[in-house]
Amino acid sequence: MDIYIDRLNEQDAKELFAFECKNRRFFEQTVQSRGDDYYSFGSFEIRHRELLKEQDDAMSSFYLIKEDSGTIVGRINLVDIDRIKGTAQVGYRIGEAFTKKGVANKALQLLVKLAPDMNVTQIHAKTTTVNIGSQKVLVKNGFERISVREDTSEKLPLYHYRKNL
Repeated sequence: MDIYIDRLNEQDAKELFAFECKNRRFFEQTVQSRGDDYYSFGSFEIRHRELLKEQDDAMSSFYLIKEDSGTIVGRINLVDIDRIKGTAQVGYRIGEAFTKKGVANKALQLLVKLAPDMNVTQIHAKTTTVNIGSQKVLVKNGFERISVREDTSEKLPLYHYRKNL
């Protein structure tokens, strides 16, 4: 499947909301729920504007993963960008109908290529210990597992990864 990543913008709210709602149960199998409020369009719009502000302030960079037709198949983000240290945290989620097709792998490759333009030289990632697919994507893209930690906000321990660019 051919995909590209497209920087999040104001016009994406409705389509992104539909994507999140459609995949809610699937996502919540491996990550903590974002809560019922997130799935109310009014609350979602507020959060969407907050993300755009964070992006404008260069604290994060949010992307939609799209297939050639322009359909959203996932999301990938660099957050907590520290331009002095050159670090950021990556996160991604792929819609259920698009898993096991190389989408996360390709999207991560594309994002890693963009990271130096944001003065990022080291990317961190974390995943639950049960999210085998995400672990494989990180390792395939040259991330090294550096620790296992309990996280009070997650139900499961987390694997922490790092990649130096």
